Amino acid sequence: MSPEIDEKAIRNDDPKRLTIKIAHAKTDALLSHISEPAILVTIDQVVVVHGAIREKPIDEDECRTFLRSYDDTPVEVVNGTVVTNTATGKRAEGNNVVTLRFRPIPEKVIDQLIAEGDVLHCAGGLKAEHSALKRYLVSMEGTEESLQGVPIDLVKRLMEEVK
Repeated sequence: MSPEIDEKAIRNDDPKRLTIKIAHAKTDALLSHISEPAILVTIDQVVVVHGAIREKPIDEDECRTFLRSYDDTPVEVVNGTVVTNTATGKRAEGNNVVTLRFRPIPEKVIDQLIAEGDVLHCAGGLKAEHSALKRYLVSMEGTEESLQGVPIDLVKRLMEEVK
């Protein structure tokens, strides 16, 4: 289900708080569409580089700038997760961070990624699990699932909290 919210209208300078606020807004938008008891999971993701929060790039130029900047600096992928028991209304929230380091990404790889288009819909223009990017990944602290925006261990823990 798509929550159809204006994520840009929700602001916070702290990436962990920002992702949690957006995940709560997604929950609020979806609750009225759920009639049966359920466990609702909403997640938001941003990328943080040099303290700057990066959401989805606004265009190809911004995406190109983002991708060029990822070499030899820590890149944090921050997930904010909210799990809600729709029968009880109980909510639990948490954050998960994956830290990446890349070698310089060649222009031809950046061109390829932008031409394919997926990176334009990813936080920070970063789809680190893409085969073209993986070969430039030097290190990763965190899980592949978290990198893809679904921090499984965190979701399981939060589901237990709302039971």
